[in-house]
Amino acid sequence: MHRLPPLRELQAFESAARLLSFRKAAEELSVTPTAVSHQIRLLERYCGQPLFQRQPRPLQLTTAGAQLLPVVRDAFLSISDELARLTPGSPIGHLRVTTTSAFAARWLLPRLESWRAEAPGSTLDLVGTDTVLNLRTGEVDVAIRYARRSPTDGVAVELLRDTFHVVAAPSILQGGVRMIEPQAILDLPRVEVGWPLTDVGAPTWRHWETAARAAGYRISGTVRPPQLKIHEEHHGIEAIVAGQGLGLCSDVLVARELRDGRLLRVSDIVLPGYGFYFVYRAEHPRRGALEALLRWMQRQASA
Repeated sequence: MHRLPPLRELQAFESAARLLSFRKAAEELSVTPTAVSHQIRLLERYCGQPLFQRQPRPLQLTTAGAQLLPVVRDAFLSISDELARLTPGSPIGHLRVTTTSAFAARWLLPRLESWRAEAPGSTLDLVGTDTVLNLRTGEVDVAIRYARRSPTDGVAVELLRDTFHVVAAPSILQGGVRMIEPQAILDLPRVEVGWPLTDVGAPTWRHWETAARAAGYRISGTVRPPQLKIHEEHHGIEAIVAGQGLGLCSDVLVARELRDGRLLRVSDIVLPGYGFYFVYRAEHPRRGALEALLRWMQRQASA
């Protein structure tokens, strides 16, 4: 059998290659950046060629490094998976999951107690971010993508699809009125959640006004813009729940507030939303663990 380099050199390479940063790899491995750099130079000496292009910045993998990363990454995942199988009460092991900050905070986190009961001993590393992390490089094991159409960067299973409703906190409604005419809605304080400019079909107040006009409602020619714009969806929802204005909200993300009365639907005019997709690599060495998580999420979504 061909002699292998020391494990710590491979660990340093896998972490730095996945994160494209010696500093972040050092933080992950609880060592210094100098130690990471030293281990990688030893591995490069073993391989007989550079694995990273260090200049100009940012750090990039060479062709050899890009070829080596998936092999090392999958080997570590296979070892982790097998150790999890050998550990009593921990058949799933460690999984790294990314999703939007809003979905993580408002849908996933409140349900994790059920997952811990189903998979005792397992650990989830949850990355809440609106940045699309790369499944191919092993940054994460699973991505819950929020998209109009099925993602193409892996096996994609739709968990949920949302619709956007005009909602309000009871405190903002005078006399307990439930349904409000579109003109009155547009005259009240409103909160706008920021959407990427590239998403031309985003559920914005401008698109809702267009839908109201198309439904035959009369609306004055000049409509005041929303008084408050918040770019992070989770914080926008919190502002709406606090009574700072009416909002266009995903019925998936505000389901608890609609159920317990903290938010009320005030219009029948709705806008189409997006799908929440469970996405993973088909060739992932721990596919069984990923599919166990998928089955749990499907049950939660249909509950």
